[in-house]
Amino acid sequence: MKHLVIISFLLIYKLGFTQNVQVDSQSYTAQQLIEDILIGSNCISNVVVTNVSGGNFNGTDQSYGYFDASGTSFPFQSGVVLSTGKLSNVPGPNTTLSDDDANNWNGDNDLENILNENNTTNATIIEFEFTSIASQISFRYLFASEEYQENNANTCQYSDLFGFLIRNVNDVQCDNIALIPNTQTPVKVTTVHPEIPNGCAAQNEAYFGSWNNTSAPINFNGQTTVLTATANTVPNETYHVKLVIADEQNYRYDSAVFLEAGSFILNTDLGEHRLIATNNPLCKNETITFDASASNGNSYKWFKDNIALINETNSTYTATETGTYNVEIDLGNNCTSYGEITIEYIENPIVSNTTLIACDENQDGLTTYNLFDAEQTITNSDNTLQITNFYRIPSDAENQLNEISNPSTFENTIPQQIVYARVENQSQCFSIAEITLDISINNMAIAPFETCDDNTPDGFTLFNLDDLRNRIEPNVPVNSVITFYKTTDDLFSETNALPDAYENVDAYTETIWVKIENGIDCYAVASVDLVVLESPQFSSIKNIGYCLNSYPETITIDSGLLNASNNNPTYQWYLNNSIIPENSSSININETGTYTVTVTFNNGCSESNTIEVVPSNVATIENIDILQASENSTITINVSGEGIYEFAIDNSIFQDSNTFSNVSAGIHTVFVNDLNGCGMVQQQISVLGFPKYFTPNGDGINDFWKPYGVTSEFYSDIDIKIFNRYGKLIKQIKPSQSGWNGTLQGQPLPNDDYWYRVVLKDGSKYTGHFSLKR
Repeated sequence: MKHLVIISFLLIYKLGFTQNVQVDSQSYTAQQLIEDILIGSNCISNVVVTNVSGGNFNGTDQSYGYFDASGTSFPFQSGVVLSTGKLSNVPGPNTTLSDDDANNWNGDNDLENILNENNTTNATIIEFEFTSIASQISFRYLFASEEYQENNANTCQYSDLFGFLIRNVNDVQCDNIALIPNTQTPVKVTTVHPEIPNGCAAQNEAYFGSWNNTSAPINFNGQTTVLTATANTVPNETYHVKLVIADEQNYRYDSAVFLEAGSFILNTDLGEHRLIATNNPLCKNETITFDASASNGNSYKWFKDNIALINETNSTYTATETGTYNVEIDLGNNCTSYGEITIEYIENPIVSNTTLIACDENQDGLTTYNLFDAEQTITNSDNTLQITNFYRIPSDAENQLNEISNPSTFENTIPQQIVYARVENQSQCFSIAEITLDISINNMAIAPFETCDDNTPDGFTLFNLDDLRNRIEPNVPVNSVITFYKTTDDLFSETNALPDAYENVDAYTETIWVKIENGIDCYAVASVDLVVLESPQFSSIKNIGYCLNSYPETITIDSGLLNASNNNPTYQWYLNNSIIPENSSSININETGTYTVTVTFNNGCSESNTIEVVPSNVATIENIDILQASENSTITINVSGEGIYEFAIDNSIFQDSNTFSNVSAGIHTVFVNDLNGCGMVQQQISVLGFPKYFTPNGDGINDFWKPYGVTSEFYSDIDIKIFNRYGKLIKQIKPSQSGWNGTLQGQPLPNDDYWYRVVLKDGSKYTGHFSLKR
C-alpha cells in the first residue's frame, strides 16, 4: 500500500475537512479499492478483482468508489462504498431522495438465490479472490438506506438487498456473511429497525444506528450500527468474495453499504460478544476464558480497553470484569492476526427467602404445597425474573440436578422442610432462594350454612356461597381469599373450586371444605355443613269460585300447606297485595280477588301461596238456538253469567260445549251447571219433527200421527193439515189433540201414503208425506 500514501494525502487535502462524507469514483480502480483500501493486512495475498459491474452513467459517475468521512460524525474515517444509485448522491446532507436508475442495470441471481428473493435490479458488484494464512478473516461495514422511513409502516415491508458472498474457489456453494450477529438472518431494513408506531414491532433494534436528519453526513434516511462480517477460512487456500448490493422490485429509494478502510484483516475468533443488549452477558462472579490457540501463533499480546495486559502472553486469557479484550497474534513472516471480544456483567437476580404457610388438616406438619405461590415474594414481584425449578438441596439448585417434579402439588417429608428455588433473569443469571415450608395452626369452626329448600321438596337446592364467604370474612385477616371445595383432595391440589352458585349433591346435609388464604399463605382450612331446611310446600289448588248469588254468605279458603307438622307455621294473609288481619291456616271470605298467604316455619323458611277467588254465579239461559232438521237437529244453549259452565241434555253427561248435535225431534230438557257450585238451571225445549208412518190398529202403540214436539205449550199456534194423494183435505189437527187416528168421518182409511202441510206462526212451512199401515 506504500505507493498510495502520497495520492491519499493529496486526496485528503483536496477533500478538506467537511461536515459531509466525500466520494471519489475516478481515483481508484476496483483492484485498488479492494487491495489497497479495504484490505488492511500484508498477510492476505493473491488479491485479484475478477468482476466489477454497476450503473452506467455515461462515464461521468459510478455506483461504487472511495469515500472519505474525515471530520464528520460518520463512524468510519474512510473506505469503500457500493450503492444502488449514483455515487455522487451518497454524500450528505440528507435533503434529497437518492433515487437513481441507469440503462440496462440488472439485478443479481446469486443475491436472489442466497436471500430467497426475486426481481432485483440495479445491482452493484465487486468480486475478488484472496489467500490468507489465518483461519478467519473479518471486515467492518455499515448499511444505510432511503427505505428507512421514520414512523412509516413502509419500513416494515420494503428493503433493498445486499450480501457478502464467500466461498472456497474449489466450491460452488457460497455463504453470506452479511448477517445479524449470532443469527442466520440477513441484514435488511425489515430485519433491523426500532418499533414503528402503528406498523410493526422492533426487529434487532440493538443493531439499528439512527434515523438521519437533514444534517446527516450521508444522504440516506437511516443506517445500522457498525457490524462485522466474519468468515472462517482454511489457511493458504484461495477464496472468492462477491460484494453485491441491489434494489428490490424497482429502482426507487436507493441504499448503500460502507466498508471500513483497512478493516479486512486476519482474525482470530474469541467467541461471541457477551452483551446486555444481546441478552447474553456474564453473570456476577462468573469468569470467561478466551482461547486464541487456533491461530497457532508464535506469540500473543492481550489488551483490555486498549491497554496492554502485562505478562499476559499465553494463547488463553481468563477475564473477570467488563471490558473490550483484544489479542494480537504473531503468525510469523510479519503477519499478525487480531481478535476482539467485548464482555459485560450483569448482577444476579435479587431474591428474598420466604416461608410458605400451607394448611394442614391433621396438624402433623406434613401437607401439600404449591411452591409457585412463593414466586412473587421470592422475586420481589420482578416480572423479568423467573423460577426455573425447585430443588431439595442447594447444590442441586446450582447444578440443576434432581429438580422437584411436582412443584404445584409438592408434599413435604418433614415438618419445617426447606426447599430451594432457582431464579433466573433474562440472561440466565441465577440466584438461589430458600422456601421454608410451614403450616397454619389456625383452627376454625364454621357453623352450618343453612338454605331453605326450593319448590321441589327433595333436599337439593342452590346455595349462594358468596353469602357464606361474607359470613366468614369478619373472622379472618382483611383481604383474605376464601375458596370452597367439595373434597380435601381438591382443596390441597387447588382444583375444582366450587362456584358461588352451588347446588348440593348430597340431600339435605352436605359437608364442603373451605380454604382461607392470606396472601401466599394458607390461613386456615375448615369444613362446613351445607344444610337444606324444610320449606313450606303447598297443594296445587290455585283458583276458587265465589257464588255471587249467595252473597253475603262466606266460603272458606285454605292456605294449602301440606307440611305443617312439627314446623310451627305462622300465617299472614293478603288481599290484592294488601295485608288483611288474618293469621290462621284458613279464612272465611265473601270477596273476590287475589289472596296470598305467606307461611313461615320456625326454621325461618318462608314461602307464599296465591289463591285466586274468582266471581261465579248461576247461569241465565238467554235463548236456545234450534237448527231444525228432518231427523237430527242441532241446538245451541246461549247463557250469561260470571261462572264457568257445563251443559247437558236430558240424561246425557255434562260437557263443556254449549252445542249439541244429532238431537232427535221431541220434547227435551237442557241443563246448565256452574262448575264452581253456584247452582244449576234447566229448561224444556221442543224440537219439531215428523213421523214417517203410524199404525192405527188399536194396540195403543203408534195409533196416532202428529208432528213430534207439538204440544199445547209448544207450537200452540201451529197449523197442521193432512191430505190424501189426490189433494183432498182429510184432517186438520190442533196442537192440543192426540193427532189423526187414520179415519175419515168415522171410517178407517186404507193403507196408503198421505201428505201433510205444517205452517208455523212465523210463516215457516213444512211439507211431506207419511204412511198409514194397519
